[in-house]
Amino acid sequence: MTFFSTHSALPASSVTESFASSEPAVPRHVLAPSRRALLGGVLAGALLVTGALPAHAAVAAPAPAHAGQEKVPKLDIQALRAAVAKLDDPQATAAQIRVSGASGRWYGTSGVADLRTGRKVSAIDKFRIGSITKVFVATVVLQLSAQGKVDLNAPVQHYLPGVLPAEYPPITVGQLLNHTSGLPDESGPDLPDVSTPEKVLQHRYDQWTPQRLVAAVSHGPMKFAPGTRQEYRGINYVLAALLIEKVTGQSYGTEISKRILRPLGLHSTSLPGNDPRIHGPHVHGYLALADGTLSDATVYNQSEAWGEGEMISTSQDLERFMTALFSGDLLPRATLDKMFTLPPRDVRMVDGSPARYGMGLQTATMNGMTLWGKTGERYGYNSGMFSTRDQQRRVVYSFNPTHRDQTQMRMTLRIADAVTRNG
Repeated sequence: MTFFSTHSALPASSVTESFASSEPAVPRHVLAPSRRALLGGVLAGALLVTGALPAHAAVAAPAPAHAGQEKVPKLDIQALRAAVAKLDDPQATAAQIRVSGASGRWYGTSGVADLRTGRKVSAIDKFRIGSITKVFVATVVLQLSAQGKVDLNAPVQHYLPGVLPAEYPPITVGQLLNHTSGLPDESGPDLPDVSTPEKVLQHRYDQWTPQRLVAAVSHGPMKFAPGTRQEYRGINYVLAALLIEKVTGQSYGTEISKRILRPLGLHSTSLPGNDPRIHGPHVHGYLALADGTLSDATVYNQSEAWGEGEMISTSQDLERFMTALFSGDLLPRATLDKMFTLPPRDVRMVDGSPARYGMGLQTATMNGMTLWGKTGERYGYNSGMFSTRDQQRRVVYSFNPTHRDQTQMRMTLRIADAVTRNG
């Protein structure tokens, strides 16, 4: 295990940036306190829809496919620079933002990819994207639906008999994708103690199977009747990935590669499985320990996030994926609309706030601009990809917080404000 002093090794906050005043052509391609809640990225999933965001944002009706929002404001370059540069609030070792759309492009970084060498972050650096993985999984399930191989209104138990307890009520495939399943919290003796960074790192080489993950939610009663409330849960996408495998006869990673990664040329995006390392140029992630030192947490087995948060990518690849998805290159329009459709208005989050998740995407409004996309978070990594539905404004960001707590929200909200404010 490698340690770094927080007093001598944190990078300076100088910003490296690039800017283009017009949008270049983008290639088009035909085609809860429980352990699992913590590791599945619930905190990250809520970052863009809390705090300064208006309570009514999530219930706005999705725009028709042919309609665009009003013209987006000019990029606020000064705000973007500040959002990247401020690595002490919260404490982070690196940050990068990639903005594109009708009013131009901007890319900026600060900090270093590796504290040991001092190497600066670059556009080709890979990072762990956490729950953005769910968008890839949802896209494949929706492709199978469009092909008539999966019925979104059919119970997942029909496709995966015996995987969930027999006494559980029917949970439709669509209810998995939009987080209205009502499955219980994770529990049982199999869950390790990850209450401190030191204990987290003791489990960095643990290997999980999807069956073991599902077993952790197979105790106790349902939290609510399926379809009546919304609660962001990673286990929904573990089941969705298992469904992909049962229907296709291939691993869900193989299907993502065949249907998305290879057709779009996403050569820097991968599913690591039990390989704990990130291969090729990448940004390191660090955790602050109790004594104030930083430990490199980059090497970490991601099987605990199987199907819901294991993937690795770059800002360039995520921008290309988001552009193709929103442009209708990956899904027929009627099927794509399901990603932008929220549950009925009487279905609210378990905390009483409006529902904010469609089938694979989440929505948030800031400074009057409504964005759709997904956040992601793993130890030492926090990221997001968002766009207006008409793609006048797209953003992909990644930063490397050293504390896995609510302080991460400050960076995310600062980025969201910078991306949406009028320059």
